[in-house]
Amino acid sequence: MDSPTLTWGCCGDDKAEDNKQFINCVTCNKSYHLTCLSIPEISADSAAYRKWRCTDCITLIPNFSKKEDTPIRNISTARGSKRLALNSPPQEIAVTTEDVRSIIQEVLNTELASMLQKINKTILNVINKELEPIKKDIRELTESLNFHSKEFEEYQAEHATLKNAVKDLRDENNELKNSVAEFNHRINYLEQQSRSSNLEIQCLPEKKQENLYTVVKQLGSVVGCVLNDSDVLHCTRVAKLQTTSTRPRSVVVQLASPRVRDTLLASVIEYNKGKNNADKLNSADLGLAGDRKPVFVLEHLSPSNKALHAATRLKAKEKGYKFVWVRNGRIFARKTAEADHILIKNLDSLNKLI
Repeated sequence: MDSPTLTWGCCGDDKAEDNKQFINCVTCNKSYHLTCLSIPEISADSAAYRKWRCTDCITLIPNFSKKEDTPIRNISTARGSKRLALNSPPQEIAVTTEDVRSIIQEVLNTELASMLQKINKTILNVINKELEPIKKDIRELTESLNFHSKEFEEYQAEHATLKNAVKDLRDENNELKNSVAEFNHRINYLEQQSRSSNLEIQCLPEKKQENLYTVVKQLGSVVGCVLNDSDVLHCTRVAKLQTTSTRPRSVVVQLASPRVRDTLLASVIEYNKGKNNADKLNSADLGLAGDRKPVFVLEHLSPSNKALHAATRLKAKEKGYKFVWVRNGRIFARKTAEADHILIKNLDSLNKLI
């Protein structure tokens, strides 16, 4: 009963605690647990233990009553159509282990298939239940995405329209800027032309009850340009551009013609030529009492040209230019006496001063 190698015909469980309770078939020598056969423990010396055969071997015992050497036919292979005699006793059908195994396998397959179907159905129900909120969220997200996509397309179309409108406005604005610049240039030209016969006297001390006509005629006499009464059409002081400035108000003199203006201006330039600052034209030369103050005679510039002239003087001082002058309303600059002059047409022209 303690054989190390056993061939089991039942469950095949060869645990140590079960090896003492098994029985061997005397025909096939297979081992069977007593518990698997549902029989009580028997002694190894008994006749029942020495002559015990398993069910499979019992089925294969020859039928000597018919004097045949073939094994007993399994009832399961008999024709099913053969009818039993009337009032015949029920026949016992021998069931083999293979039949039991087949029946069990069929039952297991059926039950497993049914169980698998139920499990699949349960899993599907659980998955569908769990996925339903996700499906709902996906539907809402899809609707929201479609809505936003439609809005985006509308915004994109609107953006393209506005972009074209902005481009048109930019082009129109550039045209308007060019037109305004052209108009400003024309207005500045007309303003300057309206001043073609004018001179501006700067830093002339102000006196109460002063006679500017007499001062202008005295100016002409001092610089060697005789002026008649008909040559001076109008004299007046103009308001200051900067009210906080301490300089006297400038005097604007309107002469009879541009020729008279150019003659007087050339005489002033010739008078100051070669003199130091103290000896140049001043208030004492014009017969004005008080401290000697330098007096400057310039062309009467339009407001735009006057601002451009001031900016040119600052830029020329910064870049070391020695000469800045005005001729017929146009502004020129020259770095040295030998250098070429530069015409300053606008503020962009100041970049030429290097």
